[in-house]
Amino acid sequence: MTTVLIADDQAMQRFGFRMLLESQDDMTVVDEAANGSEAVRLVDRHHPDVVLMDIRMPGLDGIEATRRIIAAGARTRVLIVTTFDQDEYAYEGLRAGASGFLVKDAQPEELLAGIRAVASGDAVVAPSLTRRLLDAYVHHLPSPKSAPRRPDEDPRLSTLTAREREILTVIAQGWTNTEIAARLHLAESTVKTHVTRVLAKTNSRDRVQAVILAYDTGLVKPS
Repeated sequence: MTTVLIADDQAMQRFGFRMLLESQDDMTVVDEAANGSEAVRLVDRHHPDVVLMDIRMPGLDGIEATRRIIAAGARTRVLIVTTFDQDEYAYEGLRAGASGFLVKDAQPEELLAGIRAVASGDAVVAPSLTRRLLDAYVHHLPSPKSAPRRPDEDPRLSTLTAREREILTVIAQGWTNTEIAARLHLAESTVKTHVTRVLAKTNSRDRVQAVILAYDTGLVKPS
């Protein structure tokens, strides 16, 4: 049974999510939050598997709530549910530690599949869409206060082998495991092993976080 906390300031939106989720045999809603502060408090109380997190909420917004939930070391994973074509904070939400995002007008089956994927440790953002997402939003980030390290100087990449660094680079470019296997002439099982090692060595929760790391360290540049 996947436990879910709904965080949204709109009561009707929360009601709709609850009705959908509780119609499933493998999901249950443990509680609802109307703002970020309440979401953080309720995660600490219930320890849900997944939080459906809105971004624009009064008081503490969804990004900061996500950051606090992840910083607290909770096993809970955050799935941002927002209006992608209007909300320029999706990238910041992922940087804060969210495992992915969906748009609020997604089909019910997409939302349910996204929750199940996040609960199982996967990322909701498909590899083929990852680069498009990051390219769109990295330009909205404030300029760094100091010059970023060169990729070969960043300690987060120092433990990677040359092959693992190559794997991280092509993951950040949006390649799927199947594409990596074909283009680099590797068995797909070998690719999966490399990806697992990259995630472990870089302390990335999932594929999306690894891509964000690749951008943050300058290993990959926005197109």
